[in-house]
Amino acid sequence: MSVKNKLVILAFVSVVLFGCKDKVAKSEQRQAISYLSPSEFNDKSEGQTIIDIRTPREFQQNHIEGAININYYDSDFLDKISKFDKAKPIFIYCLSGSRSSSASRKMARSGFENINDLEGGVISWMKNGQKLVK
Repeated sequence: MSVKNKLVILAFVSVVLFGCKDKVAKSEQRQAISYLSPSEFNDKSEGQTIIDIRTPREFQQNHIEGAININYYDSDFLDKISKFDKAKPIFIYCLSGSRSSSASRKMARSGFENINDLEGGVISWMKNGQKLVK
C-alpha cells in the first residue's frame, strides 16, 4: 500500500472517529436534559433544587416557591451554578423557556447529569394555574 493511500485511510478514519465522538457527546447532553410541563415540573421539583435564571428584578416580581435566583446574564453564571452537585436533579426555569433552554445546554456541557427545564417558563406555569410567590 502506498504512503498516499495510507494517508487517505488515516484521514478518513480520523474524520469518522471525531465525528462520532461529537455525536455521542451531543446525545449525552440531550439525555441530561428533560423538558417538563408545568404539572410535571411541580410534581417532580418538590424538595429539589429549583433555580430561577431570570434577572433579579424579574425574580422579585414573582417566582416559584423555594426557587433560588441565579441570573443567566451574569458573567459568572456557570461558576455560580457549578457549585451545585452535578449528579443531583436540578430544576431550572425562566420567563418563556428560551434562556433556560440555553442554560440547560451549557450546564449539560459542563457536566450536569439531571437537568429539568420548565417548558414554556413562568408564562406556561401561570397559564397552567400554578402559583407564584413574591
